[in-house]
Amino acid sequence: MSTELLLQQLSERNSEPIELNQPMELAQLATPALVLDRGLMLDNMRKMATHVQDHNKSFRPHSKTHKCPTIAHMQIEQGAVGVCAAKLSEAAVMLAAGVESILLTSPLATVQKAQGLNALLQQHPDHKLHLVVDSKEGMEVLRQSIDADQQLGLLVDIDLSMGRTGTRDVETMLWLIDAMARDQRFNFAGIQHYAGHLMHIPDYAKRKDKSLASWSRLDDFFSALEGRGIHCDIVTGGGTGTYDVDVAVDRITDLQVGSYIFMDEEYRVLASAGDDRFEDFALALTVACSTISQPQAKTITVDGGYKAFASDSVNPVCDELPGVEFRFAGDEHGVLILGEGQQEVKLGQVHRFAVPHCDPTVNLHDFYWVLEEDGLIHSCWPITGRGCSW
Repeated sequence: MSTELLLQQLSERNSEPIELNQPMELAQLATPALVLDRGLMLDNMRKMATHVQDHNKSFRPHSKTHKCPTIAHMQIEQGAVGVCAAKLSEAAVMLAAGVESILLTSPLATVQKAQGLNALLQQHPDHKLHLVVDSKEGMEVLRQSIDADQQLGLLVDIDLSMGRTGTRDVETMLWLIDAMARDQRFNFAGIQHYAGHLMHIPDYAKRKDKSLASWSRLDDFFSALEGRGIHCDIVTGGGTGTYDVDVAVDRITDLQVGSYIFMDEEYRVLASAGDDRFEDFALALTVACSTISQPQAKTITVDGGYKAFASDSVNPVCDELPGVEFRFAGDEHGVLILGEGQQEVKLGQVHRFAVPHCDPTVNLHDFYWVLEEDGLIHSCWPITGRGCSW
């Protein structure tokens, strides 16, 4: 019952951009506000599309990064074969907004979730939905829950070292594929292998070596498939941190890149192939904060804290204030540590900060305030998938 109620609520969420009656300047925003530079985001999209095409690959970007059907449609317009969704609720939001080609990258292992998936299949007969499976138990749940007249493409999720989802057993993979072959509702579509723990290795050479080694360790799985004459239409994985590495893997058909459209500080502090900073893609996403208090000369307080920024490791960074350090000061506030000669930071100013981690930061906000080339905000886009954690 709870799944049905939640799916109904998700289908009613607005996903259409809202045009403002008058364009706004950044200083007019009610801060903290999530600001999206549309031109820079489009540049990032086009760069990734050109990159994968030049290597005869495709890309299947992760919608968990942006949670916004408007952006998903833009990615598909730029050549993406579809989008990924981490959770059933994210997929529901995308389907309701007309995004039909979706790979659900987390396995379902409860009857409640599988019945929710079945309801989505019924509601969206033109879907091109795929799901990963990694266990006999998960396969049995799908058998119990999916209607006889439905069709669902399944990928076997393989894990070798991350320890999050996926099977590490060749025999389990073959058992799952055999089970699909015996059931007309399911067809074997391919393999997922995601090594997310490698995406943020600081040293580029080490990140590259470990990612290529991770893919090479799948040889036993692919040898077993080849021995059975089984073809994989899809071999998907990788991410922004290894976008220029994994295209060298012959077996890969598409990359599950996510953060490339926005970038964040956790990525920017990494080394890239040619620099000690990972700035292959432009910083398109920031949080605008206002300076609100100055209890002492060398610090000034802004109105953005843990409720405006999500951080796994690093703090927000203000590119327009080099040398100014941000420190979290609770849920609602951050404190800027001012150095010598930085007293030009005054009360009542609005400054934009690179977010520590874009995916969970986006999940804290209701809208993107979309910045156009004229330096003004003309629209806001609903973050329709906010809170879709199930």
